[in-house]
Amino acid sequence: MSRPFVLPDLGEGLVEAEIIRVLVKEGEVVREDAPLLEVETDKAQVEIPSPMSGRVEKIHVAPHQTVRVGEVLVTFAEADAGPQAPAAPTPAAVSQREGPVPATPATRRLARELGVDLRTVAGRGPGGRITDDDVRASAAQRASSAIPAKRAQPASGGPEREVAAKPLARVGLEPPPLPKFEQWGPVERQPLSHLRRVIAERMALSAALVPHVTHFDRADITELDALIRRDLEPARERGVTLTLTSFLLKTAALALRDHPTFNASLDAEAGELILKRYYHLGIAVATERGLIVPVLRDVDEKPVLELARELATLAQRVRDGKAGLEDLRGGTFTITNLGALGGTGAIPIINYPEVAILGVARAREEAVVRDGQIVTRLMLPLSLTFDHRVADGADGARFAADIVRRLEHPDQLLLEL
Repeated sequence: MSRPFVLPDLGEGLVEAEIIRVLVKEGEVVREDAPLLEVETDKAQVEIPSPMSGRVEKIHVAPHQTVRVGEVLVTFAEADAGPQAPAAPTPAAVSQREGPVPATPATRRLARELGVDLRTVAGRGPGGRITDDDVRASAAQRASSAIPAKRAQPASGGPEREVAAKPLARVGLEPPPLPKFEQWGPVERQPLSHLRRVIAERMALSAALVPHVTHFDRADITELDALIRRDLEPARERGVTLTLTSFLLKTAALALRDHPTFNASLDAEAGELILKRYYHLGIAVATERGLIVPVLRDVDEKPVLELARELATLAQRVRDGKAGLEDLRGGTFTITNLGALGGTGAIPIINYPEVAILGVARAREEAVVRDGQIVTRLMLPLSLTFDHRVADGADGARFAADIVRRLEHPDQLLLEL
């Protein structure tokens, strides 16, 4: 009998992925562990290897399609089956099906909300079951055909790629319907990329579930900046570019050891705070695809030079789209440094299920009073956003003050390496 291969559990709560490329053809004989598909999750682009050797009987997915864990990707022929002609692709269902429609109550409710007739939807789930994504795709296709809109050309200038837009997952409040913007002038509709859609859903989830509170502070990094400038060339001779971000990582990790509440996750159902006794820090990296947060592990145990080297290598892998899942998961606390882009401050949204995030803006020289004298100092704006369910304002102020103290005394920071 045929042997189906489903999207495996990718770990860390990942429940879906977008197909980027299909690397095999129907009728092709592949070996075990050969590249089968390339998919994109909210974490990374990864290749899925073939779980077995054999002939590809049918490919059930196509590029730009979103699939959920457990859905069939590829069907392999029987082990002793001889070569056959590739199966003809299944046409999209446009006519009404007969008999009962296989769909869960939640999917039926979603169809009612979006005004989709399930009898006209082709089910891509196990056994032909209609999934939420099938319903959203049908609704998006109907909307795009009902209201023609200009599609944006890709930034690269290459050929236009038709991508079906998909509604964002609901997280609570039902938004009111949008006005018909076309009545005031021409509009352009751009389908969200898979990563942008996931980022939007995660940010909405975090903002809806977590009561955010932000504490602002500033650190005098005049001495730290002098230290970095002094050691910049010696570090380059060792193949390392010394940056403020590597010191921020080290400082935050050491402060987290003394303030474990901010290195935790809240299990609301159990009523427990999960304190993590490891310090894996995420650093937000801006890419052409969107904001991605790679993770540096055991930051508290590593010297700044090693952190700088790891950060440079990891950030480059992310920008090149070559980061693996292990590079992007397991974080306990996140830092987002917008200093290179300017600004005087920002209120970042917590990277759920973490409970805190540190925002950093551009350092500027300012006139400050020191020992009764007005002097010029390099001041770094900081914003600590945290989950008010797990920590109070005083806790956040003490944690931020600890970070400031360590940044303002880099000589002591070096002793803690």
